[in-house]
Amino acid sequence: MTSGLLAITLQGMGLNARSYMGWQLPIRASGHAAGLIEGIDVDVLERVFDEKGIAIIPGFQGVAADGGIATLGRGGSDTSAVALAAAMKAGRCDIYTDVDGVYTTDPRIVPRARKLPIVTYEEMLELASVGAKVLQTRSVGLAMRYKLPLQVLSSFEDRPGTLIVGEHELKEYQMERQLITGIAHDRNEARITLTGLPDTPGAAAAIFGALAAGGINYDMIAQGGPAEITFTIPSASLAQAADILDKAKARIGYADLAADTQICKVSIVGVGIRSDPTLAAKMFAALAERKIEILAIATSEIKVSVLIHEDYTELAVRVLHTAFGLDAEDAA
Repeated sequence: MTSGLLAITLQGMGLNARSYMGWQLPIRASGHAAGLIEGIDVDVLERVFDEKGIAIIPGFQGVAADGGIATLGRGGSDTSAVALAAAMKAGRCDIYTDVDGVYTTDPRIVPRARKLPIVTYEEMLELASVGAKVLQTRSVGLAMRYKLPLQVLSSFEDRPGTLIVGEHELKEYQMERQLITGIAHDRNEARITLTGLPDTPGAAAAIFGALAAGGINYDMIAQGGPAEITFTIPSASLAQAADILDKAKARIGYADLAADTQICKVSIVGVGIRSDPTLAAKMFAALAERKIEILAIATSEIKVSVLIHEDYTELAVRVLHTAFGLDAEDAA
């Protein structure tokens, strides 16, 4: 409805505009919910552009093989935009949203946070996966696959945004870039600890095999000894995970299950982590200096995440933001 109304408004302004539903192009997708884009036919759009026209296409939807409407799930609108830009071989895809770019951390927690002029696909993927809400990982992953530059801009202010590109395109910015790009946090985490596990091979396989079969994503695995294992999952999946593990209790052989939702994952992200092993140590030292206990640690090539009690979330973010020199010099 919104796409149609926008087309009518633009037509009233003398512009050659028309709205197209996903099935009219079509945008071909698998399944009817949280589907994946399989392909986009661009003949219709090429005709529109040949006629100097404007195509208005609602995101989040396409058409399944049986002709039914398919929805693309969380992040489907951004993903639709990136897929359309890639199919049309566009030079860039601009995403207008309620923020004016990607910041070094949440400005609501750290007023001295800086807007980043440029971020790599890898950094944006990691930031999105550990709590940054600017873009969904699916859209960034698709842009990375097709080497399509993304730009995040504000829908409400005419200000420079953040450009998201491949690492090889950063050369002209390298002198001004920090080793750490940003600090992210995610309060939507739950910790599960299983104790009394049998001291035999296969216990971990049984635990995580059962969770994987139930579609539960897990992260930050730590073993407290041969009889204890701790891991994190999205807090929204806690009840389902507990039920899965309870049904598999006899097969896994654990004695007790304890759950904790009063936790937060705080992460440092940056391509500098790949080449500088001191950055993780600096993170741990900065938290230790403020008496913030680390409950678990997880790493990737350009990310280090720690699990802490949720009461220390904002303090940890501020401490790390300052420790890695990310505070804006001209902030109030």
